[in-house]
This record gives sequence, C-alpha cells and structure tokens, in this order.
Amino acid sequence: MSISRRALLQTAAAVPFAKLMDAQEKDHIGYCIVGLGRISMGHFMPGCLDSKKSRVVALVSGHRDKAEKEAAKYSVTAGSLYSYEDFDKIAGNKEIDAVYIALPNSMHAEYSIRAAKAGKHVLCEKPMATSVADAQAMVNACRAAKTKLMIAYRCQYEAVNLEAIQIIQEGRLGTVQAMESANGFVERAGEWRLNKKLAGGGPLMDMGIYSLNACRYLTQEEPRYIEGFCSVIDHDGRFDEVEENVSFVIRFPSGIVASCSTTYGAQMDGYVRVHGSKGTLHLQPAFSYEGIKLTAHIQGEPDTEKTNKLNDPAQFTTMADYFSDCLINNQEPKTNGEEGLRDMKYIAEIYKSCGRQTF
Repeated sequence: MSISRRALLQTAAAVPFAKLMDAQEKDHIGYCIVGLGRISMGHFMPGCLDSKKSRVVALVSGHRDKAEKEAAKYSVTAGSLYSYEDFDKIAGNKEIDAVYIALPNSMHAEYSIRAAKAGKHVLCEKPMATSVADAQAMVNACRAAKTKLMIAYRCQYEAVNLEAIQIIQEGRLGTVQAMESANGFVERAGEWRLNKKLAGGGPLMDMGIYSLNACRYLTQEEPRYIEGFCSVIDHDGRFDEVEENVSFVIRFPSGIVASCSTTYGAQMDGYVRVHGSKGTLHLQPAFSYEGIKLTAHIQGEPDTEKTNKLNDPAQFTTMADYFSDCLINNQEPKTNGEEGLRDMKYIAEIYKSCGRQTF
C-alpha cells in the first residue's frame, strides 16, 4: 500500500503532539538526564528522588560504567542507557517525556535541538548556550517540534527570592534607586569552565549570569543600557582563554542602576542588595543551593529576616516539579527559551563592550 507525501507529513507532525498528550495523561514526568556531572548527579537527580512528579527514567553518558552505577540508584533499566552517539534513539522510549541538559555550555544547543526533534521537552541548564544564534536555534527547534523549553533558572522558583520580588513589586521599599550584586569563586586550573570552546566565556557565563538574571527578575524590567569591563589579574595560565573578572553596569528604563561583578579569582558569597527610598533589601547568600537569606530594613515596618532552611537538593525538586506541572497541564514555563535568549543577548552586549565578542 502506497502512502502519500501529505500523509507522511501529517504523521510526522503528529509525533510531538502525541508526546505532549502522553505527558498530560500522566501524574509524573519521566526525565532523561543528558550528562552525568556534578550538577546532575549531585543535585538534580537526588532532587527527583524527593519528588512525586519527576522521575529519572533514562541516562545519557559517554561512560557506560558511570551510567550503570547511577542507573542502579534510580532503577533505570539497561535499555534506557544511551551514549551520545545513539542519543536520537530516545525518540522511541515512551517513558521519556523530557530531557534535562547538564552538559558543558557549548553542547546545550546541539542536544536541546536533537531532543526537540525526538519529540521530547527540554529543561536546559544555564547559560542557555554560548551564542545568541545557538539560543535562537534552540527556541526555533522547540517551537517547530511543539515541545516546551525551560531554562533552569532555579532562583526564580526559590521561596526567599520570590518573597524579595514581592516586597519590591508591592512598593514596600519605596522607589528603587540602585542595586548591587556579586557572585564568584576561585576556579581551579584544568576545569572545563576555563576552556573557551566548551564554556563560551569565563565567570560571566557561569556565575555572573545569576546577578544579571536577578537584577531583571527583581526589577521586572529589561535593561535599556548595559556595559561591561573584563580583566585578568592572575597571569598563571588559568585565564589564557577566558576572562578572570567581569564587572558590568545596567541602567533600567525606570532609572534604576545596577552594578554587578563576577570572578573566577576570589570567593564571593553571592549577594544582591536593593536600595529604595523607604529601605534596603539584602539577599545573602542569594544564589546558593541552600540557606538563602533575606534581610530587609523598611521604614515603618519591623525588620524582616527570612532564611530558606530547606536543604539541598530541595530547590532542584521545586524546579523539576514546576516544569513537570507545566508539561502535565500544558502551560508555558516562566523561564522559557525566550527568557534565556534575553540573557544571552545581554551577555553578548557585555562582551562587546569589553572590546571582544568572546574573551
């Protein structure tokens, strides 16, 4: 029996829709973990163990022995272990509803796009990609496949950060005038984050993006002007390919000015400080996996002090379950691909103002 070209196209187009319907008929979402590194094995996957909505059902790794060891912890069958070479076979695994991309930055776009073509939804770690073009390609691929794309901006789902947003948006700080944020650590020689091809840049791509994104979600504004300054102070070989330090200034349409710094050369206990006409709000630590703390001194109010006492990996459970709810209820994620794309565009502007597209 011959099949018409139109029938073939209609069948192909129905595949992503069928995947979406499969997700909506479930009470939990099956995740395929792409990349077995520190953030996946140490945080996201344990977070799924604590979840009733998110389960690890498949693994992708270049090391079979590591995959088998992790599979035993999560009851993943041998048939759901994949290498990067046979990654596209995930299309035939009905247990997989979504992938969690936890690869080096330069690999985010390729595997997000391949996952979308396989009819799977995508939860991708930040930064979304290493270029604006790759980030846009990810958005386009998921849109074409009718699969959802969420960027793992964990802090936008964390309770204390959400309370900080509420305090500012309710006007309790009065008119916000200025903000400061910093985030960084001492990076060791030999780490992949110091490889420009893999990371796309230095601390701005890794730690500075937290400050950039926080300034945006706390103000609920998009930058009108952004300028950055890059430097290398420790000429010990670590920073031959990427910058060691980045500082950048953001001016928002309301007139708020944010000053941010990030580094791979010093320990910064990531913080955000917001100054308003009626008081000051301080988040420190602002971006950690646990112990996030808010302090607010506001005229006419008792001092506010809140700490998220939930231990790691609770934030990853919350984030995974948020995305699972989006898939089950067919809702667009708050931190979708367009949100990640905006940060990539601002990062490109910062690097351009430093005098180079990439360091």
